Parts: sequence; structure tokens; C-alpha cells
Amino acid sequence: MNIDLAIAKILKKIRENKGISQEQLAFKADLHRTYISQLERGLKSITVKTLFKITESLEVEIDEFIKLVADELENVQSNKQTKS
Repeated sequence: MNIDLAIAKILKKIRENKGISQEQLAFKADLHRTYISQLERGLKSITVKTLFKITESLEVEIDEFIKLVADELENVQSNKQTKS
């Protein structure tokens, strides 16, 4: 799994856990809904500026978001090694 897919998974998980639609998140973060959709599918790479806007809109600390992404990448890597 690459970093974009890990970010996508964590972003979608947090957004859904907060009960916020892509449209609501886009509005709060002053972004387009299709861009949020592309991020959640791992089709776009996120910039630091956008990451700050999104985590602020989700009321999540940016360092916590990054830790969750790092954990996701580590879990995927561990699973790959276990299957090999």
C-alpha cells in the first residue's frame, strides 16, 4: 500500500466515524467534493496545506492523523511479510 491509499483509508474512516458526508467536509474545508472523493480513493496526493484544512475541519489533530496513517502503513507492511 502506498501513502496515498493509507491516507485515503484513514481519511474516509475518520470522516464516516464523525458522521460527516464528503460534501459537508468539502464545505467545511473549502474544497470541492470531487477532490475529497479523489483523496478518499487514493487518486490524488494531498498537500500539507490541504491536510491541515481537512484535519481542522474534522476536528482531529494533524499529528494524530499522521500517526494513524503511519500505523496503517506499518500494519500493511507487517501483513505482507507474514504472508510471504
